[in-house]
Amino acid sequence: MASVPVQTDSRTDPDHWEWQYLDLMRRIWEQGSERQDRTGVGTRSIMGTMLRFDLAGGAMPLVTTKRVYWKTATRELLWFLTGKTNIRPLVLQGVKIWNEWPHANYVRETGEEIALDDFVARIAEDQEFAARWGDLGPVYGKQWVDWPTYEPVGDGTYRQGQGVNQVAEVVRSLKENPGSRRHIIEGWNVAELDSMALPPCHKTYQFQIGEGRLNLVLYQRSCDVALGLPFNLWSAAALLRMMAQQTGYEPGELVWMGGDTHLYLNHAHLVEEQLSRVPEGAPVLELARTPDSIFDYRIEDFVVSGYAPQAPIAAPVAV
Repeated sequence: MASVPVQTDSRTDPDHWEWQYLDLMRRIWEQGSERQDRTGVGTRSIMGTMLRFDLAGGAMPLVTTKRVYWKTATRELLWFLTGKTNIRPLVLQGVKIWNEWPHANYVRETGEEIALDDFVARIAEDQEFAARWGDLGPVYGKQWVDWPTYEPVGDGTYRQGQGVNQVAEVVRSLKENPGSRRHIIEGWNVAELDSMALPPCHKTYQFQIGEGRLNLVLYQRSCDVALGLPFNLWSAAALLRMMAQQTGYEPGELVWMGGDTHLYLNHAHLVEEQLSRVPEGAPVLELARTPDSIFDYRIEDFVVSGYAPQAPIAAPVAV
């Protein structure tokens, strides 16, 4: 297997958490199996991975060897918590990370070769157009706060019941039954996968309380290490911090577990550049206030200090 040469790292701070991330990237690129995938781009992949981060003292797993737009990731997380599935609220905030999927769907269904930027501008300007073409189906937030239920009518048929707010239920159970092993938020709704623009990648969140600290295991079935994982780590850690604040515990450890963990073949330049860099700095997150509920956070509540990232590295998104 051909591989991109990478610079041997100079570990001026061998205990920096980010070496876990860079070592994973290097291992995938040098040892991963090369395979075709849904996008047609091709990947190098390994199966079954783990990263661990201690969030004590406000520490956050925010990648420093390239700029990560943590406010964008936070806005997406807050959007998930609304249960909304249309990209328009994100577009109006300048968040672009979901635009390619509805754009590709529009081009496929209409045959109109509209440029992505023009499509997004129309989503922002035209509410009716956004309602028709901007929806992603029942993705993450819908499952998190409104998991569908069905109840028997009595004649052998069923009607839709009240949705389950998994996030609210976990907050309640952490307060009322801290020793439970059922503090879980699940996104993988088998019955609705075909209706989603993209089935959930980060799919299962399990919280646990130990020694007065709130811990979180996130299982991710599919992970784009170059573009997706830095966002996923930040968002999971931010959610853990929010849940800890809402339930009165100190933030503990984030354990990230990956299934198919991969790098896209057209990200060679990103891999080569990022593996030549050395992590530095210790970003810290302060939550500026304690909202009344997990659903009341605003972007202004997230204050980051100590983050001086190296230059961004652009790479295409595989759709």
